[in-house]
Amino acid sequence: MATQLGEKQWYIINTYSQHESKTADNLKKRIQSMNMQDYILRILVAEQEQPVLKDGLPTGKTKMVNLYPGYIFVEMIMTHQSWYIVRNTPGVTGIAGSGGGGQMPTPVSREEIEPVLKRMGWVDDAMYERYSVGDPVRVIHGPLEGTEGKIISIDKETGACRVETVFFGRSTPVDVDFSEIEKI
Repeated sequence: MATQLGEKQWYIINTYSQHESKTADNLKKRIQSMNMQDYILRILVAEQEQPVLKDGLPTGKTKMVNLYPGYIFVEMIMTHQSWYIVRNTPGVTGIAGSGGGGQMPTPVSREEIEPVLKRMGWVDDAMYERYSVGDPVRVIHGPLEGTEGKIISIDKETGACRVETVFFGRSTPVDVDFSEIEKI
């Protein structure tokens, strides 16, 4: 392959609702068979385990629920060949940001993809660079979801963050995981 390696970026792939995992599996097989591991790097189906409820009460069972039905996320280096392989994978109905007519899609910005990745527990070192002590943040999941505050400290080794927030009119520090916050 004579193509110069570019920058890896995230793209949103459209698929049939409830066929996200099957489409991701199809794409993984194509990556292997066409030796594209250096170009199509990671595939994310944003699923979370949720309790099964009956009459509003938990049954003790859980099920996987897709947070973004009809979409999968692919980190890749965009070349004509990688784009061709993804868009011609069985189950792929399109790539967000592509206007058709041979126009390559535009990638998702770091700010847009970061909350999705964090929600799935995918944190990388580049994410820490965007956050500093004093930055205003919102807790995006977990028991404190929706809580806003500002960062007091960040421990990159453990992924722990201390956020100062206001509870009942008092300034209160709370400890949250880095994957649970986003900048406001």
